[in-house]
Amino acid sequence: MVPEPSNQFFYNKNTRQTGFLGSIVEKYNFSSLPFYSIKGTVLVYSVNYANLTSRKDNMNLNRRDFLRQLGFGAAGLTLATTLPVSAWTAPAKTGKLPRSLPEAQGVAPGGLLEFANTIDAKKLNVHSVMVLRHGQVVAEGWWVPYAPQYKHTLYSLSKSFTSSAVGMAVSEKRLTVEDKVISFFPKDLPETVSDNLAAMRVKDLLTMNTGHEKEPTAIIREGEDANWVKGFLAFPVEHKPGTLFVYNSAATYMLSAIVQKLTGQTVLEYLKPRLFGPLGIEGMDWEVSPQGINTGGWGLRLKTEDIAKFGQLYLQKGMWNGKRLLSEAWINDATRMEVPSKGGKGDASVNDWVQGYGYQFWRCRHDAYRGDGAFGQYCIVLPKQDAVVAITSESADMQGIMNAVWDHILPALDGTGLSAAKATQTALTQKLATLALPFPKDESSSPMVDKIGGKTFTFPDNAMHAKSASLSFGKDGCIFKLTDNQGDHQVNCGLNRWIDTTTTFPIAPMSLTPTVVPGGDTRKVAATGTWQDPNTFLMTWRFIETAHYETVTCRFGADTMQVEFQKSLTKINGSKDTRPVLEGKMIA
Repeated sequence: MVPEPSNQFFYNKNTRQTGFLGSIVEKYNFSSLPFYSIKGTVLVYSVNYANLTSRKDNMNLNRRDFLRQLGFGAAGLTLATTLPVSAWTAPAKTGKLPRSLPEAQGVAPGGLLEFANTIDAKKLNVHSVMVLRHGQVVAEGWWVPYAPQYKHTLYSLSKSFTSSAVGMAVSEKRLTVEDKVISFFPKDLPETVSDNLAAMRVKDLLTMNTGHEKEPTAIIREGEDANWVKGFLAFPVEHKPGTLFVYNSAATYMLSAIVQKLTGQTVLEYLKPRLFGPLGIEGMDWEVSPQGINTGGWGLRLKTEDIAKFGQLYLQKGMWNGKRLLSEAWINDATRMEVPSKGGKGDASVNDWVQGYGYQFWRCRHDAYRGDGAFGQYCIVLPKQDAVVAITSESADMQGIMNAVWDHILPALDGTGLSAAKATQTALTQKLATLALPFPKDESSSPMVDKIGGKTFTFPDNAMHAKSASLSFGKDGCIFKLTDNQGDHQVNCGLNRWIDTTTTFPIAPMSLTPTVVPGGDTRKVAATGTWQDPNTFLMTWRFIETAHYETVTCRFGADTMQVEFQKSLTKINGSKDTRPVLEGKMIA
């Protein structure tokens, strides 16, 4: 039975939490009160759309800005699970997955709730989750400041999309998996082609059984020759291809290069009419090599729902809306264990990385399979449960995230706790409505503001080529500005709250790879700042279309400013940020 909907919508501007409460109330001053509500009917489809049919003209906000300030990106599954199906409005554009209550699809809400609680309790730094059952979204949530409208770096989950492109090219009879790699690049071959290199097949690239003793990607990518294909073919192949699994992102790059060689299109362009278009996926981008070839093994950015759609396509054996997009035979080959992974070492009862490897897909425990990327970018397909789980994150404990899926989501899919669905649905709705990543929150002001606010501090020569910096403060926000040899860069920060904006600060120091992220010099960032003590201002910048974030500490003396940067990757691997601490002097 569908629960009765509440009709009071609330928004907490400090936490950006949203949800429904009890009765309708009047509109209050958004800028001065912690809650903002509207009088009238609010009907919501999933988390991205609202139909505001009453008092719209009195809001002094256009519809897009209103939704953005309300923080619909943080709403998670809140609205979809609070309203009856009959109350949902139609989506603004096609391509959205249908939504359903968990109980209606035989899923216990309690298990989904425990998954979210476990993620928070273990501080696994998950950014989003979406669970599909029978093709219906039964749970979805984004940890503020991440939101459904943002793309997210997929890292090696990109490999599964490259594999799909190869599968489509195979169906079009452009190549076979038995074709030799060297046959595609006669002009890039080394002077001497070894027997092992000559024997390497497309299938060996797909299964990461190229015969390399060690992963060649970093050496190829950072070599003097910008031709990565040539660098790959020149790299020693110590073993007979097909005999040794070595994780190999460069092998996936070669698959991307082969598709481009055969079609005259990048993998991204090739997939647009064949995969992305039919699935209703828009706004995606993919990093490229110096040769203009999509990196293949990493660099694709998609939204969480796009990941879920991709998993659903595989679950449906390549069919989408009655049309075949990908061969069922290819999907069967790609998702079964073609080769042992990680040399077959490790305890298979607890390790999801020793279950075997297919064509750029990992096998999982519980007869599932997945595409996955660094720090926990997951597309998990569970055929027996007719389910898909999509996750984005920045976690040092990728197995911990997988364990949370098996410990909580899997039993929920099997119906464990379904009898308590009515009691737990409300708790699940509230939990997913208030998901948020923790951030430092101390004092919103300091006596130092009057002394340093708006003042410019200059730096001596340094490795960052930073010339000067300043902090300007307003009522509930500030602007950090830094000038370097590339010009002026700034980040707008909320004081003890998030502000979403854009910046030209470089993302490169926080990325695993040096390839350029598409989109020019501007990138999305959510930022917050707080005074840890009267002389120390700490900012957190989350580059919300990547997996990573930055902490920036500004320490002030009477006329000095010290700026220290720390990227989140250093916190994960326990290393020190290589950027210098900037020591500035106030301009008189």
